[in-house]
Amino acid sequence: MGLLENKVAIITGSGRGIGAAAARLYAQHGAKVVVTDIDLAPAAETANAIKTAGGQALALKADVTNPADIEELVGQTAHTFGGIDILVNNAGYTWDGMLHKMTDEQWEAIIAVHLTAPFRLIRAAVPYMREMAKKEKEETGQAKARKIINISSTSGTRGNVGQANYSAGKMGIVGLTKTLAKEWGPFNIQVNAVAFGYIETRLTQPDEAGDFTEREGKKIKLGIPDHLRQMAIMTIPMGRPGTPEEAAGPLLFFASELSNFVSGQVLEVAGGM
Repeated sequence: MGLLENKVAIITGSGRGIGAAAARLYAQHGAKVVVTDIDLAPAAETANAIKTAGGQALALKADVTNPADIEELVGQTAHTFGGIDILVNNAGYTWDGMLHKMTDEQWEAIIAVHLTAPFRLIRAAVPYMREMAKKEKEETGQAKARKIINISSTSGTRGNVGQANYSAGKMGIVGLTKTLAKEWGPFNIQVNAVAFGYIETRLTQPDEAGDFTEREGKKIKLGIPDHLRQMAIMTIPMGRPGTPEEAAGPLLFFASELSNFVSGQVLEVAGGM
């Protein structure tokens, strides 16, 4: 039996990178996984890989900055799988710039995806998490454990040049995590955050690769200059970036019942940085 047998998990931004690795790992441990991404194609690819391996998955297209998409995502999950046990707020991207050159659009876009979207998703999940737990507690005296995992970053916990917007959003999610752990603790809902350091994803690839994300018709370049990548590696005692699969491990711990008395915590996953 897996660590997440028959649990229902939503993982945002799970078509690629850390989210996809977590989706596959959750499914391996018995979870029914909702794979959601702003682009349906990678979400479907991840979900199909899970189903081919014998797991259960549902692929949904969702822009987490769109309130209507959030309501549809939560509603479809509950309709298909009967509830929500685990919510992982992972979706996001970077739009870097020095503060003195940063536009309002850059600031607001990054705060929207990294802080406002998780708030709205958690609020939309209230009927299936907090209210369901409240009902269980009234009927049996004890609610089953449910989990919310918010993705932060060492850019949030430590700051990072050129990422005032991203750092603010990623530290803001820490405050949301710690507050919700206090508010929802009585309902046996554990709320934790994982702050990733340098993990090999689209956001940390060489920007020379030319990858981008598109928002409202605007192409936003992804990746960082290779010389900055090499400088970042020098700050990691383990001497290398982490892999998405290594990043997924702590997300499994926080989703499982091994963490039933762990809440309000921020775990840095950064190779000893």
